[in-house]
Amino acid sequence: MKFDRVPLGEAEGAVNVHSLRLPGLELRKGTRLDAGTLGTLAGHGLADIVVVQAEADDVAEDMAAARVAAAVTGAEAEPDSAFTGRANIRARCAGLVRVDRAGVDALNAVDEAVTLATLPEFRPVQAGEMIATVKIIPFAVAGSVMAAVETVLAGRPPLVEVVPFRLARVAVISTLLPGLAEKVIAKTLRVTAARLAAAGAVIGHEERVPHTTEGVRHGLERAQAAGAELAIVFGASAIADRRDVIPAGLEAAGGVIEHLGMPVDPGNLLLTGRLGALPVLGAPGCARSPKENGFDWVLNRLLAGLPVSRADIVSMGVGGLLMEIPSRPQPREGAAPHAGGPTAAIVLAAGRGTRMPETYKLTAPLDGEPMVRRVVLSALASHARPVIVVTGHDAAKLRAALVGLPVHLIHNPDYAEGLSSSIRVGLGAVPPEAPAAAVMLGDMPKVHAGLIDRLIAALDSTPGAIAAAPSREGRRGNPVVWARRVFPALAALTGDVGARHLLAENAEAVADVEVSDDAAFVDVDTLEELQALELHHIAETAHVDARPALDGMQAEDA
Repeated sequence: MKFDRVPLGEAEGAVNVHSLRLPGLELRKGTRLDAGTLGTLAGHGLADIVVVQAEADDVAEDMAAARVAAAVTGAEAEPDSAFTGRANIRARCAGLVRVDRAGVDALNAVDEAVTLATLPEFRPVQAGEMIATVKIIPFAVAGSVMAAVETVLAGRPPLVEVVPFRLARVAVISTLLPGLAEKVIAKTLRVTAARLAAAGAVIGHEERVPHTTEGVRHGLERAQAAGAELAIVFGASAIADRRDVIPAGLEAAGGVIEHLGMPVDPGNLLLTGRLGALPVLGAPGCARSPKENGFDWVLNRLLAGLPVSRADIVSMGVGGLLMEIPSRPQPREGAAPHAGGPTAAIVLAAGRGTRMPETYKLTAPLDGEPMVRRVVLSALASHARPVIVVTGHDAAKLRAALVGLPVHLIHNPDYAEGLSSSIRVGLGAVPPEAPAAAVMLGDMPKVHAGLIDRLIAALDSTPGAIAAAPSREGRRGNPVVWARRVFPALAALTGDVGARHLLAENAEAVADVEVSDDAAFVDVDTLEELQALELHHIAETAHVDARPALDGMQAEDA
């Protein structure tokens, strides 16, 4: 192929290299020049033009692209017609992209004129989605180059193909511990169903079992008997060891553990195993989230009927750092302007309390004092500052219940959207110098200042922790103190849900504070619960500590 600037009189039949716009003429790159076009150019005063002229053995760009695309395309994929030197290759069905990396590298090394780009291997795709593209760089490829390309491809299997999803019926087993809310399981099932739907699979068997070895064992046996093609176990507590509940339950059922852990973050705490012919996944906490994580990488391969060996998993480290997650400290944190401020407290008091229709529960009297006032007094008696109270339903009555207390009142007009909206509003009022925030519930009057201070101290003294939570016999309660770097994840919550899944997804980054009483687990939802609650011995300490500092101070609307 000759590339040169030539006089117009020598350019007929050549291919134009650069697009030109002239009055009455738009000459595009790649246009083959005829006598009429050259005459028009001469009429505009042009004497020469940059062109390419084919030599005897050259292969035109579209023909070259089509030949290469046909040679590299494998099962369940097909190339589009070539255009301007490009031939796109598309999936014919939903599945995973398989790529011969060595073959792609060998092809791209032949000559700079011929290129092939693909999606990453094992990327899930849908029918019609582009999985690769062949691009010819010049307007034609020398015959010798095409011969070299075809020599490299000869004898090789196709370089890019689609492995269809094959498994259709999946069992989901959830283990249960006290404190694991039903809505967390419901969300997990919704997220999992959406993941499976992209592969044409469904949850064909679902059950909840105790978080015990026997519970997992029986659940897996029933899943196998129900004809499941894959079993996923979501633990109420993360898998910490090969001897933990979920792997122990798999072995008790007669199964084998293939691998625990993976060099992909999020997704480290993944378990792979097998019960006979049934693949079993012990899901990491991040699998409850719809965001891509290491669980997806293994799940999709299994859904396509591909084996996932220990060698496959340990090779995932390069590229395995998927995204910034709350538990991953960032270099910028050390220089953050909020490093030295006090932890704030957010009291969520916007709900309607529909289970206590007799009265507005947050302002209902408890030992002669509004319940929410007791919660706020405990926050004020702690080291947390400022204390922010998020109002919503019957805000005027709630403000009256807090008169005289030095708190920042901030109203959530969207309180009916659920708890997440109040968390978002409360976070927006936290001062920029605060390194963390204790999120408290307005209907938990047994929480005392000492517990809040223990949580703050635990978060402060645990490097890399994203949160501190009270814990008793493996069950986590409230309040939870959250590090500032988790605020974006908290603010992204939607609906009437809290942030329990963030604790589960980042279990290794949570500072658990063991407690001996039930203060962190008692909330008041009904009139009977309110009347049965005995608070005298807890409330007195908080009142003695807090009240002297409150004299003459008033609630402040933020």
